[in-house]
Amino acid sequence: MPILANVRERWSGFLGTFLAVLVGAALITTTLVLYDSARPEVRPRYAGTAALALPRQAVDTDGSPKDRMPWSEAEAQPPAAGPAEIPGVAHAIVDRSFYAQAIKDGEPVTDEAALEAGHGWGSVRMAPYRPASGRAPDTANEVVVDRALGVPAGSDLTVNLSEGRKRFTVVGTVDGPGYYFSETFAARQQPGVQAIALVAEEGADTGEIVTAAKKVLGDEGDVLSGDGRAEPQPEYVQHRRFLGTQLIGAMAGLGLFTTVFVVASTLVLTTGTRRREIGLLRTLGATPHQVKRMIIGEAAVVGLLGSTAGCAAGVAATPLLRSVLDGLDVIPPDMDVTVRAWPLLTASLIGVGVSVIGAWAAGRKAARVAPVEALVAGRPAGQGMGYGRWVAGLGGLAVGVLLAVGAAASTADGRVNMAIFATMALIVAAALLTPAFIGPVGRLLTAPFRRGGGAGPVLVRAELVANPRRAASLVAPVIAAVGFAVLLSGMVETMRAAYPAGEALKLAGQTIVTPHGTPGNTEEVVAANPVGKAALPTRAFVLKGASERAGSTAGATVLDVLGSRDPRWNKPGEAVLGERTAGKLGLENGQKVSVRFADGAVVTLRVGAVLADDPARGDFVVARGLVRTHDPAALTDDIFVPHGAKATDSVPGTALHDAAEYALADYDTDARLTDSLASMLIVLAVGYSVIAVANSMAIAAHDRRRDYEVLKSVGGTARRLPLISAGETALLVAVGAALGVLVTLAPLTGMAAGLSEATSSDMSLHLNTGAIATAVAATLLTAVAAGVAVTAKTVRRKAA
Repeated sequence: MPILANVRERWSGFLGTFLAVLVGAALITTTLVLYDSARPEVRPRYAGTAALALPRQAVDTDGSPKDRMPWSEAEAQPPAAGPAEIPGVAHAIVDRSFYAQAIKDGEPVTDEAALEAGHGWGSVRMAPYRPASGRAPDTANEVVVDRALGVPAGSDLTVNLSEGRKRFTVVGTVDGPGYYFSETFAARQQPGVQAIALVAEEGADTGEIVTAAKKVLGDEGDVLSGDGRAEPQPEYVQHRRFLGTQLIGAMAGLGLFTTVFVVASTLVLTTGTRRREIGLLRTLGATPHQVKRMIIGEAAVVGLLGSTAGCAAGVAATPLLRSVLDGLDVIPPDMDVTVRAWPLLTASLIGVGVSVIGAWAAGRKAARVAPVEALVAGRPAGQGMGYGRWVAGLGGLAVGVLLAVGAAASTADGRVNMAIFATMALIVAAALLTPAFIGPVGRLLTAPFRRGGGAGPVLVRAELVANPRRAASLVAPVIAAVGFAVLLSGMVETMRAAYPAGEALKLAGQTIVTPHGTPGNTEEVVAANPVGKAALPTRAFVLKGASERAGSTAGATVLDVLGSRDPRWNKPGEAVLGERTAGKLGLENGQKVSVRFADGAVVTLRVGAVLADDPARGDFVVARGLVRTHDPAALTDDIFVPHGAKATDSVPGTALHDAAEYALADYDTDARLTDSLASMLIVLAVGYSVIAVANSMAIAAHDRRRDYEVLKSVGGTARRLPLISAGETALLVAVGAALGVLVTLAPLTGMAAGLSEATSSDMSLHLNTGAIATAVAATLLTAVAAGVAVTAKTVRRKAA
């Protein structure tokens, strides 16, 4: 085929595009494989179940399905008793989970799953976990523990519960994680029933059990089997998966943008070097449509080859990225990497699609090449800025400026997204508009060197003036590399200065009691610190309209409810709402609303006040005792003890901080992940762009071989010509680096202004000079090395 023959003959010209597609496809493959592998899996503690019966699902204030509403003790009786009578069901187990954590040597035992580690004894049959020693717990002061804890049967053990420390007798051990209490004790800790597990008899048909269970349950819930049992997930696993998904999504998004940007600029540069060849084809009778089809076909072949190699490289690199993310605690523990077909197909389609789209843009201009171009010995000047390029460039500039302004007025998450999108738009605008000013900038920067009388500055200036489009193609990847390095490092530095400063200002004079090695503060800690804010969070369900009148749970809205001991909000029978939440729920001051709590009880509250939104107060605040009554397993947030009151960390699992320490510690929790994410994205953007820079410089140097012949004929030496190439390359990198910095200043300034307003502190823009210098140095060294190497090789070959 002619297209395949062209690719084989001009493989060196397509090498840059091939590498760009390969890297992009590899990155997309790796991120998609990890995303697919991070999907919820059935927890080991449910491995021995045939199905799970779960309560009805509620929606959040935006209408998205969220939490399931626990059954009350009475409501759970029919769903538990009915399936137990189904043929083939050995056990119908009421499964409860609540906070339990051992205290050994005066300190909590580290346990990421502690928030849901407590269960009733019947739950051991769900895995099943085999008893290793001892017997089942019979009384409220007995417990069975994991034998890996190292506490033998007959020993005493202090277990931390939501109420505080409690002494238990270990009456047995099992070969699985968790703390197993008597069913009566577990029901007191967590009255609401979140799941009923069906354990099948040996040889029973799971399908028949599920069908019968659905008939028994009716509209009161759902019966899940197979992979559907993966729905119930511990909170810490969900949090890890959320963080991992955000990070993987950011990497994939940046990789996709960089792939499109680099491949498009590379194809434009490569196609521009073939004007004489295309002119010859036009002389021989090729139509513009045939030229365009040839260029698109070549790009499709290169894209397919690059995507195929990229998919293989991405699969090979997946374990490495998985280990990095595991070290950051942003993927579910014990996650297995599985490679399915759809990530590979998606990456291949993106690689081929990006190549074809880039070739279509380059082919439009190539198709307009006149046959007379075949007779032109030199490279044509390309100083013209087409109408379409002006429109696209100015449009990107306008969009970038608008997004930068929006970054100052957005919320926390929106502020970061606005800054990123603004930078992307401005990078594209800068790359498109570069030909308009690269010539004047080149004249300005080379003017001081012309006084020495050397020919080098004159040649560099003449090249930039005569071929601004080629120069723009060389500058584009530098803009992307430096721009993203400045943006990401600047965002981290600005947020690092803003958030702790603003938080410390709000908390000045207070002492904060925080959990240390535990997921929250117990009632024992709250009692030891009786003064100050001690919010008790829970998830509750607001019933409205017909559901409220009928006592049904259909159409319930789930939201975060805070129990407060602040005298202003701690009023029995009343709720204080934020304006946004009240508006979404359709509630006004003085109205009554039915709220269903974690134990399944429904309480009618009067809206005592609708106030301006305040994250420190909460969106739905009730009396603290109400939450504790209906959610015995809830743990208290950080306790804020005002100036003049005494705070204590005498209870194990707590720590004291002043305002500054707390602000730094609170931010450092997220800063570690943010720093790692920013570093990975900077390496990704700079590394990808460095490949594009090296390729672009090599193509440009190779395309100028006739220029070097002319220069050699008038006295240019094999040592002098590479130096001229190095000077021109350094100038282009300097221009690209300057543009890369400039396009990020507006988004970062807007973000800093928004942070200053949000934190009520005087905040200015902060840049990471080390990251910027590293990005500039990497692109400069790579570009100069590639340009000089190809120039020297070309000159030596011509001399030979």
